[in-house]
Amino acid sequence: MIIKNGLVIDPASGLSEKMDLLIEDGIIKEMASLITKEGEEVLDAAGLVVAPGLIDTHVHFRDPGFTYKETIHTGALASAKGGFTSVICMANTSPTVDSVPVLKDNLSRASKEKIRIFQAASISCNLKGQEETDMDALKEAGACGFTDDGIPLLNAEFCFHAMEKAAKLNVPVSLHEEDPSFIRNNGISHGKVSDALGIYGSPSIAEESLVARDCMLALKSGADVVIQHISSGISVDLVRTYKKMGAKLHAEATPHHFTLTEDAVLEHGTLAKMNPPLRTEKDRQAIIQGLADGTIDLIATDHAPHSKEEKAKPIIEAPSGIIGLETSLALGITSLVRPGHLSLLQLLEKMTINPAKLYHLPYGQLAEGKAADLVIFDENECWTPTEYASLSSNSPFTGTPLYGKVKYTICDGKIVYHD
Repeated sequence: MIIKNGLVIDPASGLSEKMDLLIEDGIIKEMASLITKEGEEVLDAAGLVVAPGLIDTHVHFRDPGFTYKETIHTGALASAKGGFTSVICMANTSPTVDSVPVLKDNLSRASKEKIRIFQAASISCNLKGQEETDMDALKEAGACGFTDDGIPLLNAEFCFHAMEKAAKLNVPVSLHEEDPSFIRNNGISHGKVSDALGIYGSPSIAEESLVARDCMLALKSGADVVIQHISSGISVDLVRTYKKMGAKLHAEATPHHFTLTEDAVLEHGTLAKMNPPLRTEKDRQAIIQGLADGTIDLIATDHAPHSKEEKAKPIIEAPSGIIGLETSLALGITSLVRPGHLSLLQLLEKMTINPAKLYHLPYGQLAEGKAADLVIFDENECWTPTEYASLSSNSPFTGTPLYGKVKYTICDGKIVYHD
């Protein structure tokens, strides 16, 4: 296959140039200003951006245990539609990914899909935060990192030991930072909106207190520590400070946290309920500043499917979380690039090469000899999400005009999605 006439953007090298790509046997064989070869399929990318396939470090495919919300297969389809060629699944399935047999079963089924699906294992057995999993065996069996995502590690010594172990194994440990002792109703920020709804909600200190602790533990342990789905401006400041001190900290920002505020709950109800919750405009701006100055180095969706029946429950009963794979790139372009907060190169850096480096994946870049994992998109096309490849549709962005439309997703040299 020859991809012709596209604007090739590669954050790993800083390349931004109109050129052709020759793909053979799943590899980028040649990159040049003009490539002609008899008998090759030609994909004309004129007017489109050609970039490395996107990588999401934080998704929930609900498989096994909750396959009425999502399956590995439908999650893979949603990923491809969103331009993602690699994703990392969280461990809070049923059973939990806390043993080698469960991990191997997930990876075996994932290997049948057309994108690359990686699996994080849990830090603690059954997500109880008390007994450490066999991290050595899980890493050997294919776990790419460790996380109890969805549940915070409240025991500081236990958390620190897990960081030390992860550092020895040279894999990241990712942390869900919400201290439940501060929270009365999760999913909605404690503030003017929760007051209007007559509930207490989740104050930002629930996140900030654990972020402060774990920034210090990261500094002392030497581990690659990911602060997941950061929601508070104070949390951003803490990460920035400790990174300057030498901590190997990484932070995720979700598209919903850099696009929406707590006011979205009044408009969208449970579709805008998530953990951690949407917060104030000041917090949103602090997240954008953290993305701009490199404090936040990852954009991750926290893709969290739920059924319509679950989201139709009253706001204090409905589960938290939204889907995000199919709108992530467009929200980055709409909320970050078009207003001038980030360049397109900077946006793609946080969605390709940065996650690849963190998880030691040989993807996320366009260069001769590298895997032919690509996303081809029109950064200027306006479109409105209405239907999803995901099994679920719980998104506050349904019906919202967005800029940036994925036209092709190519994984291992094969077209896995075509608009």
